This record gives sequence, structure tokens and C-alpha cells, in this order.
Amino acid sequence: MTGKTLAEKLLSAKAGVDARAGDYVEAVVDVAMAHDITGPLAFQTFDEVTGGDGEVFAPGRTILTIDHHAPADGVQAANNHNVIREFAAEHGAHQYDVGEGICHQVLIEEGHVAPGDLVIGADSHSTTYGGIGAFGTGVGSSDLGTVLATGELWFRVPQTMRFVVEGDLPDGVYAKDLILRFIGDVGFAGCTYMAAEYVGSTIESLPIHQRLVLANMAIEMGGKTGLVPADERVARVLEAETGSSVELPDDRRSDDDADFASVHEYHAEELAPQVSKPSNPENAVDVGEVVGTDLDQLFVGTCTNGRYEDISLVASVLDGETLASGTRMVVVPASGSVYRKLVRTGELGTLTDAGAIVQAAGCGPCAGYHQGVLGDGDACLATANRNFPGREGSLQSSVYLASPATVAVSALYGEITDPREYDGLPRLDDHALAEVEA
Repeated sequence: MTGKTLAEKLLSAKAGVDARAGDYVEAVVDVAMAHDITGPLAFQTFDEVTGGDGEVFAPGRTILTIDHHAPADGVQAANNHNVIREFAAEHGAHQYDVGEGICHQVLIEEGHVAPGDLVIGADSHSTTYGGIGAFGTGVGSSDLGTVLATGELWFRVPQTMRFVVEGDLPDGVYAKDLILRFIGDVGFAGCTYMAAEYVGSTIESLPIHQRLVLANMAIEMGGKTGLVPADERVARVLEAETGSSVELPDDRRSDDDADFASVHEYHAEELAPQVSKPSNPENAVDVGEVVGTDLDQLFVGTCTNGRYEDISLVASVLDGETLASGTRMVVVPASGSVYRKLVRTGELGTLTDAGAIVQAAGCGPCAGYHQGVLGDGDACLATANRNFPGREGSLQSSVYLASPATVAVSALYGEITDPREYDGLPRLDDHALAEVEA
């Protein structure tokens, strides 16, 4: 019999059986998460399953955040926030309020997720946790409500699509460029209900904040989860961040003879900065194909690229500069910790001096609710993960996706610009994540 993929190993461990791709298993969930948009419906299902007087399966491992439509811009949003607060208070769940950050960032910062965990979130970008070697996946609110009541969920074990990248990334090319290239190559649905696994010397060299980007956007090619095998670097960073010991699973990589649905190989030196054109992430092209595209807005943030390292890179480019005339920039840190770090380092001042608008930590305009949405005809270059019609506002707006470096350099000119035109882009490492204060 052939070896096993990492996805097969993770779900086998949680189900207590020797599972292979295509098998159905009932797995024990380690962490369950919901936010202000998905939580209220999940709680209704929870009440139906438990008869209205049940207890959540593990209060200490149930995480609720108020991040998507926050701060509230109307009564309905405020009421949803109160539903989250009341459920958390009644059941003893961990609850993060307005301004404390995006669910996916907070769960990792605060040490709620560890390598080898099975993490279920009522949010599609719950694949993010695979960046530290956990099996993270998004589910609907009804499934999440059932998990809150039982602590278990059925899965079909996914096949694995493997991406192998070897070599050193050129200047101006980052993990965001890698994932956009992958999505462009396999298509928006090319990895549907598979595990996207990222390996090779290039991936091993990536700092943790960039590995999270790869896992986060696995869903943009249909992935059930995105996985970067955990290593000692993951343990060191998480231990520095949380102050707690992190134990890596003994068997945390796919076997060499595992059965992969497909394998895609890349030489890092041949890769260029990528931009996804409207209105689908799969419309990824080398930046040179869209250089000169006029921009109205630049957006830096989201669970993909709103971490300190991302925003610090943007600040380093804008230091002493101003935004191009006629453009605006919205910056939304991924967590309160990131926001405070920017204050301490003076980089928040750098951004505002350049003309950027820095908002409270959260999702910002990513889902098109508020705080910087686009109007008819507006064109935006964003570090976000999706650019469907209406994703950040008007159905008649245009959203392009790119790395923080590409967004920052483009902000100087008011048009999409190749970041390699800027001399001295920083190569940032894990130091920021380790130093962020709780």
C-alpha cells in the first residue's frame, strides 16, 4: 500500500482510523470558531440540536469574534454583535470584541491553534490555519452549530494537490505572488475539495506570516484546506508569540510515496510579481501585463495580508512620501496587537503622514459591508483574497489583487506598478510576530 498524504494523516488521527482519500470519517474537532456574520445562525442550529438548554462541547476551545461588520454601522450589525456577546457570556466561550482583530489572526496570535489540530470555522478562509500545520477548513453555520453541540463532524478525506517550489524567490516576489500564480494555473475550481499542499525549499524558507497566505487562499482554488508542513520554525515563532511550549506532531509530512491527485512544480527564480485582474482571483498575470492601470483606491489588510510584516513593508515604501494625487489608501490591521505595534514603531504615523487612512483592526471593506467600499467605476488594488463583482462595494467597481509590495509601490504613482522598479524592498522575517504584545 502507498504512503499517506499529510491531509490523510491529520484526519486519520482525529478520527481514530486509518483513513484514505475518499473515505468518510467522523473526526473530533479541536477548535471551533464563528464571527458576527456567521455566529447568530450557528447558534440557532446549536439550540435546535441541544433543545435550547445545551452546553457547548468545549468552551475553552470555542472562539467567537466580532470582526466582519465592525464597528457596527447600523442597528442590525450592532444587534448581531450583541448576539455574539450574549452567547459567549452564557456558554463561557472565548470572545474577541470590536477592534481586537480578524478571527484567523487572533486564533493564531492568542495560541488557540497548534500544529496537528483540526480547526473548524464558519468562514471560508479557515484554511489559514494550515499555514502552521493544522487542518483548518471552513463550514456552513449549520455545521458549525452542530459542532458546538457535539464536538465532532463528518468529513470526506480529500485528495491532495501538491505545489513544489524550489530555489530563492527574486526581489519583489512574495508568498502572495506564489498563491496567485498557483490559482491562475489551476483555476478557481481546480482544487475543489482537495488539500492544497505546499512544499519545497522555497516554502521551507518562508517566514510564518507568508506561509499563512498560502494556506489562506487555498479556498480561492476550491481547496478544502491548505497545508504547509509544520517545522521547528513554526514551534519557535508560536512559542515566542504565546509564551507556551508548542509540541510538533511526530508525523507531520506527506510520505514520499503518497498518492497525489497532481503535482505542480516551479522554479522560484523564474517567478514574477502577480496581479489578479477583475473579477476572479484566477485571472492572475505577471504584473507587466497590467502596468499603467489607473487606480482610485489601494487597500492594505484582510486575513491574507493585514499582518504587521505586511503593513510595515508598505510603511517602509511610503516613508517620507505621499500618495499619488487622486488616490486614497485604506489600511486595516489584522488585529489590535498589530495596530499597537504600528503605533509603537511609529509606522502608523508614517502611513497617515503619507495620506493613508488607518482603521480599527478587523476585516474593513473586504466583504463590501462598510469602511472604505468602492463606488461605481472605482478601481482598487488590494492585498485581499477575492475580487468578485461587488466584493468590496459597487458591482461596477474593479478590484485587482496583489502583494503588499505591489500595492505600496503602486500607491506612489496612482497606477499599477512593478514593485521591482522600487530599489530596496525589505525582506521581512518572523521578528514582528514574535514581538507583538498581547
